Amino acid sequence: MKDIRDYSLKAHNTFGIEARCRRFIEYASPEEARQVSAILCADARVPYIIIGGGSNLLLTRDFEGIVVRSAVTGLEVRQEGGDVLLTVGSGENWDRLVDHCVASGWYGMENLSLIPGDVGASAVQNIGAYGSEAKDLIVDVQAVDISSGRLVTLAASDCLFGYRDSRFKHEWKNRYLITSVTYRLSTTFAPRLDYGNIRAELHRQAITEPTARQLRDTIISIRQAKLPDPAVEGNAGSFFMNPIVSRSKYEQLAALYEGMPHYDVDDGHVKIPAGWMIEQCGWKGRSLGRAGVHSRQALVLVNRGGATGAEVLQLCEAIRSDVNRKFGIDIHPEVNII
Repeated sequence: MKDIRDYSLKAHNTFGIEARCRRFIEYASPEEARQVSAILCADARVPYIIIGGGSNLLLTRDFEGIVVRSAVTGLEVRQEGGDVLLTVGSGENWDRLVDHCVASGWYGMENLSLIPGDVGASAVQNIGAYGSEAKDLIVDVQAVDISSGRLVTLAASDCLFGYRDSRFKHEWKNRYLITSVTYRLSTTFAPRLDYGNIRAELHRQAITEPTARQLRDTIISIRQAKLPDPAVEGNAGSFFMNPIVSRSKYEQLAALYEGMPHYDVDDGHVKIPAGWMIEQCGWKGRSLGRAGVHSRQALVLVNRGGATGAEVLQLCEAIRSDVNRKFGIDIHPEVNII
C-alpha cells in the first residue's frame, strides 16, 4: 500500500494542474482496501475523496484531506455459453483492457476505445461513446464498504446507471472503494456502426464489413482527430454532458435554428449536442486567460499552459451562462470538480 504525506496531484489529473493533498493512499488489493477503510473511519473530521486516473477531474484547490486511488490489477476470465465474464481490477487502464479484449476475440467494448481512465471509473461514470455505454456490459461491481470494511458485490441493477451517471456519484459517493468490475462480453462480433460518423469513416477506408480491430482503429482515428492529447494540451475530454430536453423544447429550438443536430432518446425526449450549442455561442477555439475551448471540439476545455483549476472553472461558468442565455438550456459539467 502506498501512503504519502503532502503529495502533488499533478500526475493524477489530465488537466495537468498543480494541486496538493495532505495525504495520498493507494491500495493494490481488496485486503489493502479494507485497511484503507479503517484509516478513513479512524477520524471522521478528516475529509477524503476517491479518484481514478484523473481523466474526469478538475482540481480547483489543494485538498486538506486524504486522496484515495485504486492500484488493483489483474483479470479473471470465465466462459458462460457464448459469453465471457471478465472480472478486472479497478486500477487497470480502461483502453488497454479494450485492446486486450479485441485481441482475445471478446466483443462489446470496441466503441468505447480510447476513453481515458481506469476500470473502476467505468462503473462510477457509466462511460459511453458512439452508441455504447459501460452499463450495457457491467454485471456487477466488487467493492469494500468503507463504514464496515466488508467486501461486497453490487449488482448492476442496483447501481442505477443512467447517462454518465450512477449511484456512485450520488448517495454512494465516498461510500465504497471499488476493487474490481465484472463485464459480460460476447464471442460473437456484432458491430454497432450507426452512431456519429463511424460509417462515413469506414466508407472513406473502403471498409463495408469491419472486423473488431478495424472498428476499434476507426473509433481511435475519429477520437484522435477531434480530441487533444492530454500529454500535449491538458484536458479532461468532454467537459460537459449533452443535455436531454423535452421534445417540445427541441421543436421550439429547431424552428429557430435550422439543421440543429439531435438524437432521439424516447418519444418525449431529445438529446442536443452541447458542443454544437457552445460553438453557436462563439466559444470554439476561444480562451479566457490561460484556459480555453479546443479548436476542433467545443465540448473540450483545455489548459493552454499554466492554467489553474479556478481559471478552468471560470471558463466553464462563462460558457454555461452564454448557452443558457441563447438556448434556455442549462448544461452541466461531466467532470468531477474539487
